[in-house]
Amino acid sequence: MTESIAPPAARTRSLLSLDDLDDSELRQIVERGVAHANGVRHGSPLAGAVVGAYFEKTSTRTRTAFSSGALRLGAHLITYGPADLQLNTGETLADTGRVFASMLDILVARTTLTADRLAQLGGYGMPVVNAMNVEEHPTQGLTDLTTLFEHFGRLDGLRVLYVGEGNNSAAALALGLSRFAGTELELRTPPGYGLTEAVKRRAAELAAQHGSSVAERHDLEALPGGFDAIYTTRWQTTGTSKPDADWRTIFAPFQVNAGLWDRNPAAVFLHDLPAHRGEEVTAEVLDGPRSLAFRQAKHKLHSAMAVLEWCGRQDGSQ
Repeated sequence: MTESIAPPAARTRSLLSLDDLDDSELRQIVERGVAHANGVRHGSPLAGAVVGAYFEKTSTRTRTAFSSGALRLGAHLITYGPADLQLNTGETLADTGRVFASMLDILVARTTLTADRLAQLGGYGMPVVNAMNVEEHPTQGLTDLTTLFEHFGRLDGLRVLYVGEGNNSAAALALGLSRFAGTELELRTPPGYGLTEAVKRRAAELAAQHGSSVAERHDLEALPGGFDAIYTTRWQTTGTSKPDADWRTIFAPFQVNAGLWDRNPAAVFLHDLPAHRGEEVTAEVLDGPRSLAFRQAKHKLHSAMAVLEWCGRQDGSQ
């Protein structure tokens, strides 16, 4: 008779989407990220823990942030590349997750796996952090909120313009910013390259609950002014390809350049990096005095540390 071993019933704090967080948890992680940015430390809360970092896709900021963050919090680190796991020889996700859970305390993963399939890796009680998949980049969303909160001292009531592809970073921004009262997120995305219908529906639900707004159009006409921040991302999202051969022509009108500041003189600039100067953003903007892009990149570390701390607290404590 084959023994059947069921996963443990204890709650696991995985972060596969920002929708996994309740409002209190979202604010807690953002505020903790700012605290880390300000040098606030509480010993080594992950001392003795082992964090695995599995990156199928290229990464500079996210991989370095979680690796450095784990070490700074006292954890040990094991890293895996795209050719390192027996998943490549046909082992199931469930079996891989079961083995990982017996040896790791937290797994950080950048993969092509959907959120549902990522959840299988955590099926035996190990927290899993989505370090970016095609659907969403939740840790980038937390970084963006941390950057805005540190700069403005608040998130409620901020007005943000997002210009460019409705990719996984845009999805996280929509699912995160809509949770704060009075915020306005205006997305201007190229035709055929907007947010998915699922993300738009969920962001609209969250906005209705929190008195905020999320709107998307596929042109730059009748663009309102007075935004607090203008945000773009690289046109060629990591690990994806465009269905249109002439996609650059479609994207060209959505470049972020100095002209956008004529009606938004106080706006700061955000970019999740890497950036291609002369494509989605001009060098004048990216390297200019209103740009927070490299401060934002540094906050990847602070947000990663806050996420790892949150995942490491399995008893429900704050």
